[in-house]
Amino acid sequence: MNNFCIGLLLTLSTVLFGTPAAQKTKKPLVVFICGDHEYSGEETLPIIAAELEKNYGMRAVVLKASPDHNSEENIPGLEILKEADLAVFYLRWRRLPAEQLAHIETYLKSGKPVMGFRTTTHAFNFPKGHPNEKWNAFGEFALNAPPGWGGKAKHTHYGHNSSTDVSIAPAASNNPILTGVAEDFHVRSWLYHVVPDYPTKGSTTLLTGKAVNPERAAVENPVAWTGTNTFGGKVFMTTLGHPEDFRIEAFQRLVINAIHDELGLKVPKKWKGKMDIQVPYRVAK
Repeated sequence: MNNFCIGLLLTLSTVLFGTPAAQKTKKPLVVFICGDHEYSGEETLPIIAAELEKNYGMRAVVLKASPDHNSEENIPGLEILKEADLAVFYLRWRRLPAEQLAHIETYLKSGKPVMGFRTTTHAFNFPKGHPNEKWNAFGEFALNAPPGWGGKAKHTHYGHNSSTDVSIAPAASNNPILTGVAEDFHVRSWLYHVVPDYPTKGSTTLLTGKAVNPERAAVENPVAWTGTNTFGGKVFMTTLGHPEDFRIEAFQRLVINAIHDELGLKVPKKWKGKMDIQVPYRVAK
């Protein structure tokens, strides 16, 4: 075969199938957005991010409140959301400037998946009458969750000295997100009271929690659910997320599984092993 024929075949191959580099599957990008005062999400989530890159073929970027976790008005780097395949939020009572909120709004309106931990139900806390007051209901419109103390409704918890027994919701036992997750496990998080209104209608409850040593009469509440938000994006939300929860293998497995599911990937059947996550709790501001 002469050089002309070889060149022609290579050209046709490129046109039909792309270059070898283009044929490779692009690694999905997961962007973690942290700033929660209390639960050290800025320390736990980078460990999850590193695990995704090391063992699960993903790219991960962690954005943090600046200059520290108590800074409520600045999370640099949010423009990376335009490249993200999944946004994971661990926020509490932020008041971000309009230009930063715009990056989050553009991402949400794209219909891409969203994931949230614990205090993200009350991610923002703008004063009444502020132009960005609508963001106080972030949990409601982005995560099928209670909008929190700054939103249209309120939810409570059962006291900082309580903890939670977690169980798989019977109807969700075959959900792929729960692959390898223990049927029952205990976490340090005090239970959030979110019923009867949340999660919103159409959501699927994956895990329920019962308060242990509550400060008042307690009822069972959902602690993890999936659904579709008002922008058409897939949602995974958990009201768990105390740093000691991240030490529990069942919770670690839940998080890794949920990230895969949110990205439309098969949940890994083979667990890469428990992560060593030793991050302290800090008293809330």
